[in-house]
Amino acid sequence: MQSCSSAGGYQSFPAPFIEETVFSPMWALGNVVENQLAVGVFRPAPCRMAFMKKYLLPILGLFMAYYYYSAYEEFRPEMLQGKKVIVTGASKGIGREMAYHLAKMGAHVVVTARSKETLQKVVSHCLELGAASAHYIAGTMEDMTFAEQFVAQAGKLMGGLDMLILNHITNTSLNLFHDDIHHVRKSMEVNFLSYVVLTVAALPMLKQSNGSIVVVSSLADTAMKAVSGIINMQAAPKEECALEIIKGGALRQEEVYYDSSLWTTLLMRNPCRKILEFLYLPSYNMDRFTKN
Repeated sequence: MQSCSSAGGYQSFPAPFIEETVFSPMWALGNVVENQLAVGVFRPAPCRMAFMKKYLLPILGLFMAYYYYSAYEEFRPEMLQGKKVIVTGASKGIGREMAYHLAKMGAHVVVTARSKETLQKVVSHCLELGAASAHYIAGTMEDMTFAEQFVAQAGKLMGGLDMLILNHITNTSLNLFHDDIHHVRKSMEVNFLSYVVLTVAALPMLKQSNGSIVVVSSLADTAMKAVSGIINMQAAPKEECALEIIKGGALRQEEVYYDSSLWTTLLMRNPCRKILEFLYLPSYNMDRFTKN
């Protein structure tokens, strides 16, 4: 997703123009009249407004209704039964709740985080909830070697992989940057590079199973505690967020937004991107692109 911002600026004019602007009252009067005429010229004609109300708005409404309500099938818990799933950052928060939901649905689960003791408790509870199998592998995503080996080991434990859920993030704080390059490097390694390493390592197994990759970004309780006092927002309920994420992964949805506000859904799920993809993707030679 991209955001745009406008910045102020100035425009230079030749000296005679500036002199006339400052010292000629008649120019000011003429400019007002000219602007009024310009407003009259560009004012939408009644017939044009009638056309928009009669045709354009209903078409737009139909498109929006199709886009939001006809794209996805209904989720069923049995979709995850017997599936082999990796969950990173699973020692607390949304990651832990996703592991519990998957266990209730009868999935095979391998969880990872840094805390071995906490992961043991998560795995034990997953087995109590009905997981087909549950394992843990403790380690840090600052180590790219561990990240690569973790996927291979998890695949051996489960006999394959159907879904990779990337949920981990390094501890950070919302402070101004003060030349701390080490912190920037650590954040990039854990929050970005490890995601790439895990994905590349998992791709061969996911291609065999026609599996899926889920990347999580949340404002649940764990994340909001880290920025407490800086961002004044109510934390999203982790249990409900976790379930919605799993549903989106099972249904192979491109994006999932869980929020009580309608504005979040409308603004984040921008249909303009879909329109642009529809218009421009046919001009790309995707076969040649994938071969390269």
